[in-house]
Amino acid sequence: MHHGDESFPAEDDGTKYDLQQPLILERVESETEKKWQTIVSHRLKKHCSCTPKKVKSKILDFVPFLRWLPRYKLREWILGDIMSGLIVGILLVPQSIAYSLLAGQDPVYGLYTSFFASIIYALLGTSRHISVGIFGVLCLLVGQVVDRELALAGYLTESSSIGGNNSQVLLAGQGNGSSGVVCDRSCYAITVGATVTFTAGVYQVLMGLLQVGFVSVYLSDSLLSGFATGASLTILTSQLKYLLGLKIPRPQGWFTLFKIWYSVLTNLGNTNICDLITSLVCLAVLIPSKELNDRFKAKLKAPIPFELFAVIIATLASHFGHFNTDYGSSVAGDIPTGFLPPQLPSWSLIPHVAVDAFSIAIVGFAITVSLSEMFAKKHGYTVDANQEMYAIGFCNILPSFFRCFTTSAALLKTLVKESTGCQTQVSGLVSALVLLLVLLVIAPLFYSLQKCVLAAIIVVNLRGALRKFTDVPRMWRVNRIDASIWLVTMATSALVNTELGLLVGVFVSALCVLGRTQQVQVKELGRAATREHYESMSSYRGLKKHPRVAIFRYEAPIYYANHTLFKKSLYKCVGLDPVREKTRRIKFEKRKLQESGEISKSKSEKRACKEDEAEATVTLMFEEKASQRLHSLVIDCSPVLFLDTAGVNALKEVRKDYGEIGVEVLLAQCSTSLLDSLEKGDYYSSKKGGDVGENKMIFFTIADAVHYIQRISAPNGDCDNC
Repeated sequence: MHHGDESFPAEDDGTKYDLQQPLILERVESETEKKWQTIVSHRLKKHCSCTPKKVKSKILDFVPFLRWLPRYKLREWILGDIMSGLIVGILLVPQSIAYSLLAGQDPVYGLYTSFFASIIYALLGTSRHISVGIFGVLCLLVGQVVDRELALAGYLTESSSIGGNNSQVLLAGQGNGSSGVVCDRSCYAITVGATVTFTAGVYQVLMGLLQVGFVSVYLSDSLLSGFATGASLTILTSQLKYLLGLKIPRPQGWFTLFKIWYSVLTNLGNTNICDLITSLVCLAVLIPSKELNDRFKAKLKAPIPFELFAVIIATLASHFGHFNTDYGSSVAGDIPTGFLPPQLPSWSLIPHVAVDAFSIAIVGFAITVSLSEMFAKKHGYTVDANQEMYAIGFCNILPSFFRCFTTSAALLKTLVKESTGCQTQVSGLVSALVLLLVLLVIAPLFYSLQKCVLAAIIVVNLRGALRKFTDVPRMWRVNRIDASIWLVTMATSALVNTELGLLVGVFVSALCVLGRTQQVQVKELGRAATREHYESMSSYRGLKKHPRVAIFRYEAPIYYANHTLFKKSLYKCVGLDPVREKTRRIKFEKRKLQESGEISKSKSEKRACKEDEAEATVTLMFEEKASQRLHSLVIDCSPVLFLDTAGVNALKEVRKDYGEIGVEVLLAQCSTSLLDSLEKGDYYSSKKGGDVGENKMIFFTIADAVHYIQRISAPNGDCDNC
C-alpha cells in the first residue's frame, strides 16, 4: 500500500480516495435484544415443530445406518468388510476373555460386551473404520470400582474366593444399604460393572442431548496419550499376580502401583511354577510374533492371529495336562453358552458410582471421538461428534441390561480393521457374527484356559502404549509444554491414582493455557522500509521507528488474569511510567510551593533543600526529555482476541494516565467484538458523531493512526521529519 499525496480512481464510480484520510466504515446496526421469553418461544417452535421432512431427517441423523446402507456398493465393499470383520472378530475372542480380568468379571461378560457394542455402533456410529469394544484403560477403571464396591458390600477378597469355588453367597449390597438380594461374588461384581456402565452411558447420552460434543477438544492428544500410558503401567502391574499365579487382592485407594509391587514382592515365595513357566512361554512366543506382524504388515493381507493360536494351544495343554487339578493353576472356568435374560441395573448403587462413571464416560467418549476423527480425516469423510456421543452412550446403556461393562473405540483393533480392507460399518456386524458363534457353540471349550495366558495377552498388547516412553525426548524437543503435560498426566495416573491422573492432566493443561497469556510481552513495532507495514522490531531487521510515535502490540487477550501484566509490560516497553511521572511532577511542584512560602531557613536546611531540588530537577528534566520523545502511543489490537471488563478498564486507565502527562493513546486494528466490548465498557460514546476514526482515537489500520498523528503534530511544529 502506497501512502502519499496521490489518489486513485475507483473501479465503478470514478470517485477518488485520499489515502491520508483514515478509513471509516459504517457498522451494520445490530438487532435489538429480544426478550428471553421471545427467544425461548422461537427455539421451542423451531425444535418442536413437526413436519414429515423434519421427522425423516431426525431419524436418519440418529440412525446413520439407514442413511448409508441404501448407498452400499455391494460388489466393491463387501469383500473388504467381510475380511476385516472376520479378522477383528477372531482377535476379539481372546482379548474379550482376557480383558474381563481387568474389569473383575467372568470371561463370558467380556464376550457379551464386544458382541453388543459391535452391533450397536454399526447402527448408530458415524465412523466407518473404528472398532468399538473392550478397551484396557476403561476395563481397569471399571475393575477398580468393582473391587471397591465388593469390599464395601462385605464380600471376601479375591484371594480367599479363589481358594474355594468362588461361590460364596452373601446379601448383595449390604454395605450400601440396598435391599437384601441373594447374590454370589461373581453376580455382584457384574451387577456393579453393569451399573457403572449404565450410568456412564446415561452421562454420554445427556451430553449428546446438550450438544456438548465439543468438550473433546479440551482433552489434548498429549493429555490422552499420557493418561493411557500411565494407566497402561497400572494395567501391566496388575497382571503380575496372574503371570506368577499369586492369590493376592487388588489394592484400593491411591498409590496402587506401589501397593501391588509390595504385595507381589512379599508373596514371591508363593509363586505357582506352572503359571510362571506358562507365562514365560507365552511371552516368548507372542512378543516376537507381534513384532513380525508389525514388521510385515505391508506385505500381509491380514495379521496372523497368534493370540488365538496361543489360546487354543494353551487350553489344550492345560486340559490334557490337568494344570488346574494337579498344579493349582487358575483357569477361566465355566463359560456358559447363550445369553442371560436382561436385568435392570442396581438403582441403589448409582449414587455410589456416579462420580466414577462420569470420568469413565469422559474418557470413553474422548478416545472414541479422537480416533473416529483421525480416521475420518485420513479417508476423506466427516463424523458427527454429538452423534458419536449418542452411539457410544447407547453402546453402554443397552448392553448394561445384558451384564456388559463399559466400551469405547480401541486403537489396536481399529488399525487392524483399517489395514484389512474395512469400508463401512458392515465390518462390525461381521465381527459380531464371529462372537455370536463363539457364544453359542465354542465358549465352553475355553474352560481350562489359564488366567496367566490371558494376562500375557494383555501385557503384550500394552507394547504400543509403553513405547511412548521412547518418544519423550522427541516430544520435549518439539514442544516442552505438551511434553510436560504428558509427563505429569502419566506420572499421576500411574503412581497416584488413575482417575486423578485425568483430572490433574486437565488442570495442568488449563494452567498451561493460562500461563501462556501471563508470559506474553508487549512488542514494539517498526515500519518496513519499502511499504507501510509494521512488524516487531525484535523479530525483523531493517525496521524504522517514527519520531516521537511509539507503536506496540500485545499478542494475547486482555482480561482479569493478565490486565495488570499488560499495563506493566506496556509501561516497561515504552520506557515511561505515567503514574511515576505524574507523582514526581506533583512532588516537584509541592517543593517549589514550600520554598516560595518559607521566609527564613538555617544554612543546613537551605543546603539540604537545594540538594533535594537539584535532584528533583535532574529527575524531572530526564523525564521531560523522555516525554518529549513520545508524543503519541499506538496500540495494535489485532492479536487481542477478546476484552473483559478488567481489560477495558486497563485500556481506559492507560489512556487516562498517559493523557495526564500529554501522551495521546490510539487503538488500531480492533476487531468488531473488541469494538463492541469497548463500547459496552464506556471506552467511547456510541452517540452520533462517534464513528470509528479521529474522534474516538480508534483506527482500522496502524497507518491511519500514524497519519492522523502526523497531521495534528506537523502544524504545531511538534513532529519534525515525521
